[in-house]
Amino acid sequence: MLMEANKPARSGRRNRRSKDRATRRNEAGQNLHLQVPFITRQIPSYDLLGPESLDRIEAAMDRILAEIGIEFRDDPAAVDLFRHAGGQVSAIGNDVWNIKFEPGMIREIVKTAPERFTQHARNPLKSVEIGGDAMVFAPAYGSPFVMDLDQGRRYGTIQDFENLVKLGQSSPWLHHSGGTICEPTDVAVNKRHLDMVYAHMRYSDRGFLGSITAPERAEDSIEMCRLLFGADFVDQNCVIMGNFNTTSPLVLDGVTTQGITAYARAGQGSIHVPFLLGGAVAPLTMAGGVAQCLAESMAACALAQLVRPGVPVVLGGFLSTMALRSGSPTFGTPEPALGSLVMGQMARRFKLPLRCAGNFATSKLPDGQAMQQAMMSMMSAVQGGANFILHSAGFLDGLLSMSYEKFVMDCDMCGALHSYLHGIDVSDDALAVEALAEQGPGQHLFSTQHTLRHYKTAYWDSALNDDQPFETWSEQGGIDMATRANRRWKQVLETYQPPEMAEDTDLALKDFIARKKASMADAWY
Repeated sequence: MLMEANKPARSGRRNRRSKDRATRRNEAGQNLHLQVPFITRQIPSYDLLGPESLDRIEAAMDRILAEIGIEFRDDPAAVDLFRHAGGQVSAIGNDVWNIKFEPGMIREIVKTAPERFTQHARNPLKSVEIGGDAMVFAPAYGSPFVMDLDQGRRYGTIQDFENLVKLGQSSPWLHHSGGTICEPTDVAVNKRHLDMVYAHMRYSDRGFLGSITAPERAEDSIEMCRLLFGADFVDQNCVIMGNFNTTSPLVLDGVTTQGITAYARAGQGSIHVPFLLGGAVAPLTMAGGVAQCLAESMAACALAQLVRPGVPVVLGGFLSTMALRSGSPTFGTPEPALGSLVMGQMARRFKLPLRCAGNFATSKLPDGQAMQQAMMSMMSAVQGGANFILHSAGFLDGLLSMSYEKFVMDCDMCGALHSYLHGIDVSDDALAVEALAEQGPGQHLFSTQHTLRHYKTAYWDSALNDDQPFETWSEQGGIDMATRANRRWKQVLETYQPPEMAEDTDLALKDFIARKKASMADAWY
């Protein structure tokens, strides 16, 4: 009876403690000591292969470029640039050429690219460094669908796009606004890029990616940047990047090469990423996939350098396996994680910034499978030394869906990675001998001066985890992580405040968008 009488009091204390923890969890200063405009890694990258193995991969890349070549389509200007640089050009059809490159030629062209560069944000305090020991987290990119626990899976809209930009802006653990966070399918295909770029500019003050789906859309993205930053500043600085995919295996089509040319001509950055499905458009072995990935990405990087030597480029690797019995892509598997580690080694060898991996998942829900796969993939980018990690938040359903819940779950993981990448301090204060000496053997350390100095910053404090005793968790409704994440993203959007923008700049952007939209009829494909 005594136990029963005391139970409500204990329950009340548990609830109060839970509320106190929830309040602390939502405080603006949580983990504030870890918040940075970009991460400067303080742990070493992992070298999986020795020099001889890397030599063999590089030699395989050279063989692909020299013996098989890269096919270029619908862009004679790009072909002429490579011809004048020494490429062996063969016409193989109407506006289709094969170009072969002597061993070492592509590497020599790419030497003009910077090993590290700055992408400027409209808020100078949020500009990012890309390359070297710098690491940047950005949201996932390219999903046609969005999903949440309330409405399920559906086609993305411009409202979803704006919501996701706001969620990204609100997270201290992302550094970049990303690009096509989801496809706003309620806006015409030939006009949606204007609304997407404007959303990044208006609802975020971080760096962002522009349109790459047509050369004129790339030009529009750059012109909007001239309105936002000023034309002279844009000419001399990287303020926008384009994320370009090759058409694997070994093809660069005209839309891609003309987009690369547009960004490079304007002095803006470009990311060059083959999307390789092992066994389908690439060898199913990781060594072969890495060699092909390097050949395609390096050729695209070289084009940007021929257009404007010294323009920023990012080497890219998107390696994935397949369920070979069904033909379905698989993400978050161990083999591509190993491939990403090797891509990191090759990027350092070629002195180029690297984009690879991310919080990948093929799960259809923000569940244990999703986070298990995400961690496998994301850790390969972190351990491999990637510099720009697209797909850091929201990736679900094999990139077909952007999940609101997984977005905030991934952001929480990115926050933990800030602490992981901070490394271990071995100063006298961190070694903490005086903490043990203060009260001696057999005494707890809760009240020592060392504990009191450091308890607020000693450990990463998750905004989403529930670390309470089972009984307390159960009494409070047994809420799982996905449900907590659902509540979290709604709270974030409810309290979101847009960063300030000068009224004349905003009006100039809106006028540009209105004039461009009025100049063409809607196209829906």
